[in-house]
Amino acid sequence: MPKKPILGDYHYRRAKEMGYRSRSALKLREIFSKHRIVGKGDVVLDLGAAPGGWLQVAREYVGEKGLVVGVDLARIAPLPFNNVVLIQGDITSPATVEKIAEALPKPVDVVLSDVAPKFTGIHDLDHARQIHLARASLRVAEHFLKDGGHAVFKVLMGREFHDFLKELQKHFSEVITVKPKASRPSSAEVYVVCKGFKRTG
Repeated sequence: MPKKPILGDYHYRRAKEMGYRSRSALKLREIFSKHRIVGKGDVVLDLGAAPGGWLQVAREYVGEKGLVVGVDLARIAPLPFNNVVLIQGDITSPATVEKIAEALPKPVDVVLSDVAPKFTGIHDLDHARQIHLARASLRVAEHFLKDGGHAVFKVLMGREFHDFLKELQKHFSEVITVKPKASRPSSAEVYVVCKGFKRTG
């Protein structure tokens, strides 16, 4: 979950002006615009989807004929689209994975992961917890992504970061680390864009 925004923050104000629920929507728009990993009619699975900014952006890109499934522990306020499905649950729970499977008509084109723990302010602890959730997202992606599909993972920089990158490189043909303009310069977060999913076993 994102930190509480500063009201004077340019990107926060810009996101609100554009009707998005979070400033992180601008980060995803930048990633989609630059890397072209999603298109009309695609199926997108958004993990850590609350409050819904990424869902809004994904719905813009997939259009009326696509499908967006959002999952979060927190309740997500409904969006006014028939093709946005919301699931409240823990992505590490088999019951939640089963609900995701029921919502998907076919393998997923793109998995998005914006998962984050409750932050303590202790960087090493927050990093370890966030990487744990990012790995959980990778396991979900392995389960549902189509061959050749793509993914975006939010990751906090820290001692386990490069090991996680190596894991991603085993599963994707191309792995790129980016820091969108809407990310605060002081933030340890980066986004890892993964292209060309390949099954390893």
